[in-house]
Amino acid sequence: MKYWWVNQSQTYLAEVRGSFMWSPKRRADGSRNQFYDNMQEVAPGDVVFSYCDTRIKAVGLVTGRAQTGPKPDFGAAGANWSREGWFVPVDYFTLSNQIRPRDHIDILRPFLPTRYSPLRSTGDGLQSVYLAELPLAMADALIGLIGQAYWDAIADIVAVQTPQESDLDPVLLETSITGPTFRDQLVRARRGQGVFRSNVLLREERCRVTGVDEPRHLKASHIKPWRDSTDAQRLDGSNGLLLSPHIDHLFDEGYLTFSADHRLVVVPEVENKLVDAWGIDLAVGVGGFSREQSAYLDYHRAHVFKRQLLE
Repeated sequence: MKYWWVNQSQTYLAEVRGSFMWSPKRRADGSRNQFYDNMQEVAPGDVVFSYCDTRIKAVGLVTGRAQTGPKPDFGAAGANWSREGWFVPVDYFTLSNQIRPRDHIDILRPFLPTRYSPLRSTGDGLQSVYLAELPLAMADALIGLIGQAYWDAIADIVAVQTPQESDLDPVLLETSITGPTFRDQLVRARRGQGVFRSNVLLREERCRVTGVDEPRHLKASHIKPWRDSTDAQRLDGSNGLLLSPHIDHLFDEGYLTFSADHRLVVVPEVENKLVDAWGIDLAVGVGGFSREQSAYLDYHRAHVFKRQLLE
C-alpha cells in the first residue's frame, strides 16, 4: 500500500463529491509531468490525503487503476487543460479534524521527500503539484496529527459497499456503444463513480423528492436514458438528477417524472400502492430546473414516462 498527497485546491468539490481524481496526461506544451505520471502508479487500496485551501480536508481509498477519461466539468478551473486525461476512482471521507500542515511543519519537515515534495520547507503547499507519493514516515506523521479522525474516516469508507458488476446496465456491457477510449470511463460513470456523477454533483445538491443531501446515499440518474443519448449527453451533468434509490428506480422506469411547471407527477400504480409506503410527498416542492435540464425533461416526459398508465 502506498500513500499519496493530492492537491485539489481547484477541483476539491468535484473530485471529492464525485469520488475520483483526474489529471491531464501531459503539460500544455506536451511535455511530461511527474505529478500526472504518478496517476498510473496508483493502485487499489492506496490511501490519498486530499489537500485544499492549506488544509488536509479529506482522506480517500483508491478503488481502481488509472484509465483514460474525458475532463469533468470543473467550471472555470482547468480551462487550459486537455479534454482527455487520467481518471482514478477514489472513495473519500471528509475529516472531522482538518489539519493545516504549515502549523505542524516542524514535525513534518524531516519527512518531506527530497524530490517531488508537495510542501515547501515552510509548510506552504506547491501549486505545481497535483499528485505526489509520500514516504511512509511522512504518512505516519500525518496520520498521527489527524488522530482518531483518520481511522474513523477509513472505517467509514470501508463500510460503504462498492457497486457490484450486476448493477451495470446489461445493454451497455453487451454492446460497443462507444469508442475504446471512453468505454471504460462511461461504464464507471454508469456505476455512479465517474465523470457523469461528478458533473451532476456540480449542479445538484440533494434529491428533488426526498431532500436527502448526502451524496453516498444518492444516485446520479440520467434524465434522457443512457441508451438513447450521444456520448456527450451521457456525460453531460445537465442530463442528470441526484435521486434517492427508490426515486431513481421510479424515474428510470418511467413511473415518475417532473412536469414543465416543476411538479412531481406519478402514474396511478405508484400513487395507489407506493406513495404512502415509500413516504413520497406528491406536493413536494421540487425546485426549478435549468434550461438544459428542462430540455432533457421534455424528452423524459415524451419518451420515458409511462403516459399511457394515466389514460
